[in-house]
Parts: sequence; C-alpha cells; structure tokens
Amino acid sequence: MSSVQVTLLTGRSLSQGRSKEQGKLSDFYHQSVACCEIGAEDLSKIGASHGENVRVITEHGSVVVKAIFPTQALPQGVVFMPYSLWATQVSGSDTDGSGMPSYKGTPATVQPAKDESILSLEELVRRSFGKKERRKSAAGR
Repeated sequence: MSSVQVTLLTGRSLSQGRSKEQGKLSDFYHQSVACCEIGAEDLSKIGASHGENVRVITEHGSVVVKAIFPTQALPQGVVFMPYSLWATQVSGSDTDGSGMPSYKGTPATVQPAKDESILSLEELVRRSFGKKERRKSAAGR
C-alpha cells in the first residue's frame, strides 16, 4: 500500500469552534473535526484525492479521517488535524512535565483508506474508553 511520511500538527480551527455550538454529536461537528488537512501533492503520492478517506498512523495509534483541502498554507510533508477525539487517537499522552501533551510535530504516515469508514464519536469513545472485561479477584474465585 502506498504511503507518505508527514509531520502532523494539531490545533484549534474555526470550523471546530463553530461546530461545537451545534453539539459534539452533530454531523457538522463530525465533518469539522474527523478530517486531515493535506496538500494535493502529498495526496497524489498515495493516489488519493480530497474528500476521500485516509488513515493517519503514528507511534501512538491510527485513525481513519477524511482528507480535506488545507484552510491555511501548509508546506509539503505537513498535515493538520483539528483538536478532537480523532486527533487524540494519534497523539501521545506524555506531557514531559508540562501537564499538556505535545500536539505538534508528530511524525506520521498517511495511507489511502477508501474502503474504510470513519468511526463516529460514539464508536471512538467505546474504542478508547469502553468497559473492559473485569478479571475476577482472587477472593471471588
């Protein structure tokens, strides 16, 4: 499968801020944050186009999002994802003592994911924080 190596930046976006007003379970929010801004040249390297699904992979995890045209100038090899649960799937939790994880400059790989679905917020919550089967305690055996 073709892929491109990029640097992932995450942050706030105007669309993310506006869409939160309609609620995080709204379609508008989902469309505003379950995405990755990526330049046409990087997309062409993997045979994908804007509007198609891509998989973003880092050492911390992977997530399928929609590739969208950048809303700001991005150099080749740099992609942007709005802060969201989709972005946290590929962001580390280490704070290096600052209390805030680093959401900037994460090495990432982007691959086409045309036949994969973007998970809903509910599905991501279950995947990330869902109840795991509890082990029986020694006393309960």
